[in-house]
Amino acid sequence: MSLSFKLLAVDGLARRGRLRLPHGVVETPAFMPVGTLGAVKAMTPSELEEAGASIMLANLYHLSLRPGIDAIASMGGLHKFVGWEGPILTDSGGFQVFSLGALRQVTDRGVAFQSHLDGQALELTPESVVEAQVRMGVDIGMILDECSPWPVDKSDAEIAVDRTTHWAERAREAWSKESSSMFGIVQGSVYPDLRIKAAEQLVALDFAGYAIGGVSVGEPSNNRRAVVEMSSELLPAAKPRYLMGLGTPVDILHGVQQGVDLFDCVLPSRNARHGVLYTKKGVLRIKNSRFKTDTRPIDDTCECVACRSVSRAFVHHLIRAGEITGAVLATQHNIRFYLDFVNQLREAIVSESLAVLASEVRESYPASDSPVESSQSYDSAGSIP
Repeated sequence: MSLSFKLLAVDGLARRGRLRLPHGVVETPAFMPVGTLGAVKAMTPSELEEAGASIMLANLYHLSLRPGIDAIASMGGLHKFVGWEGPILTDSGGFQVFSLGALRQVTDRGVAFQSHLDGQALELTPESVVEAQVRMGVDIGMILDECSPWPVDKSDAEIAVDRTTHWAERAREAWSKESSSMFGIVQGSVYPDLRIKAAEQLVALDFAGYAIGGVSVGEPSNNRRAVVEMSSELLPAAKPRYLMGLGTPVDILHGVQQGVDLFDCVLPSRNARHGVLYTKKGVLRIKNSRFKTDTRPIDDTCECVACRSVSRAFVHHLIRAGEITGAVLATQHNIRFYLDFVNQLREAIVSESLAVLASEVRESYPASDSPVESSQSYDSAGSIP
């Protein structure tokens, strides 16, 4: 079995589903914690499982640089290598290569680039990306795509769409349904006709699922959300939909309300290391001096290790001092918050009370676009300078 997806309930456009993959079942909507190098920073696989994660994301670009696909395959695949028994989705590395700027050259063949680690000349092609993900034994692999920057002229965005479709055709030919599941990625920047064109071409290739790509690359929030609203309705209702790299609580809520099933973002783990914590009542910036003697837990509604065992004052002290335990506790809390949040969304869809929950979330998170809280598609500690 590679992948099966079943819708269990709807509330408006929002969907409650069940995604069955070779390494387990994922209840959707689902949040995928980002393990760029195979691990979510500051969390062990067992801690991730205890927090409620059912699927994690890893990055092909970074793993291909170190330790290398050959090394991972020789050790029995990515699951055995990282010690995670649940499903794994791997990003193709398209966004990371896009971030290389002058270090990369994009052609119809693929992307030639220099490693940001040692300058070594490397190349990604649609076929090599499929092969690498299959060799690692991942449950879901993403096709190689070309992500347009922001701002971008329509003519340049259309070139990226056409190239992504060309690469998708080659990836589809290289992909064997029996060995893994592959998702297509809809590009097109903020241009509706390009998004329509991209979606129609990719849907015709009959991928196992589809992703909305090219968002959260610097565009204003109103443009970003318009793209999500338009793109989601273009994708097949019977297949899972994935919004790539976008993940404030309000962004996830909005995506769910538009019928998106899967989400990933480095936001909870990256912001945790900067002392930005998510709670049911909104963002808590634990470095602020007012928490120096606050004996309350981070969030009295949370059951994570940090909230069960230590005070805000202690986390404040650790983060201010640069003690690694502070980052560990903060990350455990934020990841648990996100996983609990999507669980609440699933329950609200089933009970047809999503509108009520949405009102509560927007009251707690009235603004989600400040720099420290902005979504990014890669982790700062694993990013490209």
